[in-house]
Amino acid sequence: MADEEPEGVLLSGEENVAVRIKVEREARGWSTGVVSERMNEAGFDMNPSAVWRIENRKRRINLDEAIGFAEVFGIELRNLVGPPQLAAKARAMELIDEVVDAFRATQRANRALTEARDALDAYLAEHPDIREEAEVMVTRAIAEAAEKTMASMYGPPPGEQDAADPTNGA
Repeated sequence: MADEEPEGVLLSGEENVAVRIKVEREARGWSTGVVSERMNEAGFDMNPSAVWRIENRKRRINLDEAIGFAEVFGIELRNLVGPPQLAAKARAMELIDEVVDAFRATQRANRALTEARDALDAYLAEHPDIREEAEVMVTRAIAEAAEKTMASMYGPPPGEQDAADPTNGA
C-alpha cells in the first residue's frame, strides 16, 4: 500500500508515464505482449517483460521509448508524461494549455504596456507642454478599448441595450 499513490496526486514525469502506459494498455485490452509487438513494429525495441517492468516501476524509461509509447497509443508525448488523471482526458489537457497560453499572453501584454507607458512618460517628461493633452488622449483611448472589450464579452451596458434594440417598441 505504501507504493500506491493516492488518487489526484501529481506524480513525477516518469511515474506518470508508468501509470499512463498501463492505463492505455488496459483501456485497449492489450497484453504487454501486444504492446511489445506494436513498439517493435514502430521501430522501438521492446519485449513484454520490459513493458511490465516499466509499468511496475522496476525499470526506467528513456525518451526514445516514451516517444514510441506515445506513437503506439496515438497520444501526444506531453499527455503521456502528464498527470494520468488529467492526461487521460485529452480535452482537459487542451483547456489547461489554453489557460496557460492565455496567461503567458497577458504577461507579455502587461510587459509591453509597462514598457510603452514608461516610454511615453519619459517622452512627456521632456515635453511637459503636451503632457495634459497626451494624458487625456491615452485615458480616452484606453476607456474606449475597455468599453468595446466589455461589450463584446458581456453585451452592451443596461439601458444602452434597450436603445440599441430596434424591436423595443419605440
